[in-house]
Amino acid sequence: QMQLVESGGGSVQTGDSMRLSCVFSGRTSDMYAMAWFRMAPGANREFVAAIVWTGCNTFYADSVKGRFTISRDTAKSTVYLQMNSLKPEDTANYYCAGDNRGRTTDYITLESYYYFWGQGTQVTVSS
Repeated sequence: QMQLVESGGGSVQTGDSMRLSCVFSGRTSDMYAMAWFRMAPGANREFVAAIVWTGCNTFYADSVKGRFTISRDTAKSTVYLQMNSLKPEDTANYYCAGDNRGRTTDYITLESYYYFWGQGTQVTVSS
């Protein structure tokens, strides 16, 4: 059973940067893909970015392309989300997700693709 723990959230101003981290327990060789999702108040959880653990293929929501970067450090069992040029609409609880079943990336942007989830970390961007 893998456990995911996010960190790095907080409050920033519009235009600022922030980096989120998600460390998971378990063998890195078992991980196939990891992702970040977010949920704003009153909204559904939405896809932000994903990365294939081996090979480093990345995927982004249109709303964050060019501003956010997902990366991973296999030695630290950690996935990062570097967020630049933050906007108030980026305010949300950000969740880390992981999957170890090694399937196709066709559905990698869907919540249902992921088996393991973190507890979330709050990001607040004020204008």
